[in-house]
Amino acid sequence: MHRHALPYCQDAARQFAAIAAQPWAIYLDSGQPGSQYGHYDILVAEPFLTLVTDGTATTLTDRNGQRISSDDPFTLLRDALAPYAQPAQALPFTGGAIGYFSYDLARRMEQLPELAVDGEHIPQMMVGVYDWALVVDHRLKQCWLVSHQLHPATAQRWPALCAMFEAAAAQPAPPPAPFQLTTPVQSNLDAAAYAVAFERIQRYIHDGDCYQVNLAQRFSAQAQGDPWAAYLHLRQISPAPFMAYMHLPGLQVLSASPERFLQVRGRHVETRPIKGTRPRAADHLQDQRNADELSASLKDRAENVMIVDLLRNDIGKTCALGSVRAERLFALESFANVHHLVSTVTGTLSEGMTALELLRGCFPGGSITGAPKLRSMEIIEELEPHRRGLYCGAIAYIGFDGNMDSNIAIRTAVYSHGEIRFWAGGGIVADSEMQREYSETWDKAAAMLQLMRHFSPDPDMPGKDHLQAAYPVGQDASPCG
Repeated sequence: MHRHALPYCQDAARQFAAIAAQPWAIYLDSGQPGSQYGHYDILVAEPFLTLVTDGTATTLTDRNGQRISSDDPFTLLRDALAPYAQPAQALPFTGGAIGYFSYDLARRMEQLPELAVDGEHIPQMMVGVYDWALVVDHRLKQCWLVSHQLHPATAQRWPALCAMFEAAAAQPAPPPAPFQLTTPVQSNLDAAAYAVAFERIQRYIHDGDCYQVNLAQRFSAQAQGDPWAAYLHLRQISPAPFMAYMHLPGLQVLSASPERFLQVRGRHVETRPIKGTRPRAADHLQDQRNADELSASLKDRAENVMIVDLLRNDIGKTCALGSVRAERLFALESFANVHHLVSTVTGTLSEGMTALELLRGCFPGGSITGAPKLRSMEIIEELEPHRRGLYCGAIAYIGFDGNMDSNIAIRTAVYSHGEIRFWAGGGIVADSEMQREYSETWDKAAAMLQLMRHFSPDPDMPGKDHLQAAYPVGQDASPCG
């Protein structure tokens, strides 16, 4: 493996700025310096192979052209990586696949009704296979450009890549191109509509269809310009350990996810579901009261346990018998806008199983569907006006060494076709209170709404607190618009 040491830069966004405008440039961002949980940043561009799944067709593109396949996308990706298998290195990623897997990719594995409007118009999977990566270790304060140089083009580009990233680390990044909203933000599920959906879920729970359903609303606005500017502001106001910026053909992704979906190291598997939320408060004493209330909440703990049990079952499909266990329950983790309860479930991959088979078997993550998973997804399709697209899918890397890490794509915005969209939701159980659940979706959307206000030509664009007062439950509401 080729490895070139670069000057350590705490803010790797400076280095990514050198490639941010390239199609297929991806920045897996641990949220430094603002996130207390971050460790590694991974920057890539120039994939030698791409896989794009739209409906039943996956287009594979390399330097020799394109081919289209109707085979399972996870199998296609596994087979694409297999010829390049490498032994594991100390760094988490030294080449391999990086991309997104949308929530709606689950339609390839499950028979779901088609009721919600497909307002996303984006592929269900977009993954690049990369021969080089810039990896930043924030704990050791080291930075490396790494490559197995599997393709001659990488060897030819290597000196220029080293020089480009050395220069980027040595000087301030150029200011990003402007970005601006051109319309107010709108929600697809106002307070009255949310109340109707909530009551429908309560009936399903009472009738025994399900135990928990995640109900989300989608926010959208027209916009123009370069969303890289918006991402730079997002990482300032809402740093998180599983952030990502993706510049893909036809769309950009801005993720501030706090949640790990699945990690594989060797044969060790870890998932860290989030269930349980309270808002942060500017007043220290009130903030502590919110955190203490969450930690003591029997309802939130019960909700968390439901999802822990679901994920134990999911990862058990590909893990060795008896290896799956809940290592830690109900840990309080605090982020810029919310407190969360986070649990940790681990297991050991069965012999012959791969990270991609694990991902397929667990997809989409149970923490953002409900329980049981399939019935909850059917109810989501019935009650949410629009398909989720990337929201509640995953952003992941799968290395040539077989290791993997992934987030749940929450607190995530997609910019495409001149529109920026983001979502917020929460789990509804039998003893949920409608007003509290509705308010929780706004707490989770707070950072994105703050981001929208920053780039809105209307400095008085309303935020969560104003809208909650202006549109109480039971009245017709049109949030942010």
